[in-house]
Amino acid sequence: MDFNTQIIDEFRANEGRVGGPFEGAPLLLLHTTGARTGNKYISPVMYLADQGRYLVFASKAGADTNPAWYHNLKAHPETNIEVGARTVKVRAEELHGEERDTFYDQQATLYPGFREYEQKTSRVIPVVALIPVD
Repeated sequence: MDFNTQIIDEFRANEGRVGGPFEGAPLLLLHTTGARTGNKYISPVMYLADQGRYLVFASKAGADTNPAWYHNLKAHPETNIEVGARTVKVRAEELHGEERDTFYDQQATLYPGFREYEQKTSRVIPVVALIPVD
């Protein structure tokens, strides 16, 4: 069983709570549709809550490329997330400029690993707002 599958199983068994490297961190399960393949994927990602939105950070641990889920959201912005025991329909919108910088700094203050990711790469790490829709 791969790392993500273990996290997903633990998340679902414990209403969104997991141990290991994500213990105590706000985590959601992001459902995406492959930009090229059309395949369905689930990615556990940390988020920052903001007035009903869920902000996610395409850090990929500081790699020089964006994670696959970022490209998938750009191609298919309407999707679902699992938060706790709930499934929420959302629309993805990328944040830019000062709004992006403010929220990235907030996340990096709460979780210093995000500052390290930023220092490891020359790209600007995207911040994506997942906005609940009816």
